[in-house]
Amino acid sequence: MSESKPKPSRRGFMLGAAVAGAATAAVVALPKVEGEQAPTAEQTPPAPANGGGYRLTEHVKQYYKTTLI
Repeated sequence: MSESKPKPSRRGFMLGAAVAGAATAAVVALPKVEGEQAPTAEQTPPAPANGGGYRLTEHVKQYYKTTLI
């Protein structure tokens, strides 16, 4: 009992290309949804006085724990 796969056809390819093109056009034409925006200057903490900008946060500490052997 061998199952034969349908042979790809030019018509199916063209239909798929048309659907993909229509979906792309719809996404481009839709209005942009305003979600979370990038933090503004009022929301970000001030830069360190001596330069750099590295902060040891909980996320960084968790990463360091995962790298231990």
